Amino acid sequence: MNDYVLKRRVTKVIYHVFTFLFAFVMIYPVLWMALSSFKDTNEILKTAQNLFPEKFTLKNYITGWKGFGGYSFGIFFRNSFIIAGISTIGAVASSAVVAYGFARCDFKLKSLWFSCMLLAMMLPFQVIMIPQYILFNRLGWVGTYLPIIVPQFLGQGFFIFLNIQFIKGIPMDLDEAANMDGCSVYKIFIKIILPLIKPSLVTSAIFSFMWRWDDFLSALIYLSDPLTYPVSYALKMFADPTAGSDWGAMFAMATLSLFPIFVIFLTMQKYLVEGIASTGIKG
Repeated sequence: MNDYVLKRRVTKVIYHVFTFLFAFVMIYPVLWMALSSFKDTNEILKTAQNLFPEKFTLKNYITGWKGFGGYSFGIFFRNSFIIAGISTIGAVASSAVVAYGFARCDFKLKSLWFSCMLLAMMLPFQVIMIPQYILFNRLGWVGTYLPIIVPQFLGQGFFIFLNIQFIKGIPMDLDEAANMDGCSVYKIFIKIILPLIKPSLVTSAIFSFMWRWDDFLSALIYLSDPLTYPVSYALKMFADPTAGSDWGAMFAMATLSLFPIFVIFLTMQKYLVEGIASTGIKG
């Protein structure tokens, strides 16, 4: 074995060791929470530095699933799936339509509207939070899912931009050939563009579902009935500053809340990587 091969192997080992250590540091908080969900609450407080529980128990999952006020966490998970599912469908569909318009259609003030869309992406939610609340309150939507779901059907700037880059990478010759065969603009979009931007659509769906699933602030602002709480907001109910918080039950339900996101990333990782990588190349 020559020195060059030995040096490459040593470098590869060092690289993988540091990568593993860095990954462990990154996932340690999540790993600690998941393992702490099997600890008794007293053990969590007394031996917080220990990663593994002294004695495994499922009591936290049983207690946590019962929820509070007569509302089980099954209701909160159902609410989260309703909010995230409908919002994702609306965000992906509307963003694809708007992106197709910007990428393929010519209309007046196109550059101006595109600039407005980019500016809207740069606005923090805190800037529009109060005006939105006033608007939705006057519409009588506060206390319902409408303020959380309806805006998703109006297009999302990040997803629009993502889809535009994909559509621009599709040759115009396909559109022209379909047009010569008698396809309208709508048929070209449905039968040609949509199948070819599948990685972009899946990427948008993953991000949209994840953002809506984890959305705590919107639920805090617009929802007041525990029957409508999503998981992200219901977890807060376990924290009681005036009495002892049930950390074990909170960790158990927080761990369960990670499973949908974990499953989505595990099954859709191929499309997620392809969508982001291809966008960078085509953009």
